[in-house]
Order: sequence, then structure tokens, then C-alpha cells
Amino acid sequence: MEAFRLSREKFAEPLSGTGAALKGARWNSVGIELIYAASNRSLAMAEVAVHLTLATIPGDYVMIAIHIPDDVSLQKLNVADLPRDWNTFPYPSSAQAIGDRFIRENRYCVLQTPSAVTQGDYNLLINPYHPDFKRIQIVEKSKFPFDGRIFKVD
Repeated sequence: MEAFRLSREKFAEPLSGTGAALKGARWNSVGIELIYAASNRSLAMAEVAVHLTLATIPGDYVMIAIHIPDDVSLQKLNVADLPRDWNTFPYPSSAQAIGDRFIRENRYCVLQTPSAVTQGDYNLLINPYHPDFKRIQIVEKSKFPFDGRIFKVD
């Protein structure tokens, strides 16, 4: 399976959940390391773009392609499995509790969750503490300039 992550170049390698642990995010509380990735490049871009404006786009983004072996343990969540407020902002503690439990239980290496940004797409959350994590590898890293039209308002 391939996964994608859009990151500032200085934070691209190694794969780490440190950034997510510093501030917390939709699927993790502050202090919980979790690596956020997407099932396709467009979703990886959309998940970052919702936090930016044309004035705040750094020029050093890279798209990272990640190889996850097919036999790595994966837990899938569907919208029906989630609390009613899972996709609201600011991030609800009910969604963060799901990711925190995923890390704490350490039964799976990857958690597939619906995207709150792009309905019908899925994010892939990677557990850096699971034994299978060492088998997950970055296979490509390339410059990713944002197209300014994404942020243009007429």
C-alpha cells in the first residue's frame, strides 16, 4: 500500500509523530505521537491546505511517498464507527480519544480513518511504536510547490 504525506522539507525525514505530539490534532492529544498520512497525493495536499492562506504558504514543502507492506496490521474505521462530532473543528476530544487509544493499545500499525476534509477519502495514521513500523519506508520525496489558484479568491 502507498501512503502520502506533505511536509515541510526540514521535517520530512525521518518519519516521526513528534510534530503531532507537540500540538495535538484531530486524532491525537498533546503528547501522543502519531504520523499522519493520506491515501492519495490530493488528500495529503488538501489536509495541509486547509490550514494555510496564500500569504502563509512556505516554499519548502515536499511530497513524501511511503510504502506500507500489505501485511502490516491495519484497523479500518468508517464514519458509522465514529462519534457524531468527529469531523468538527476545533478537534473534539472524542476523536482524539480514538487515536490515543489506538496508540496506547498498540494492536495495529496503521489506522485508516475517514477524512474530515475530503468526503470519501481516507487518512492513514501510523503508529511509530508498533513493531511493524520499522518495515514502513519513505520511497520518494519530491518538491511540492502549491498552485496559487488553490488559495485565490475572486
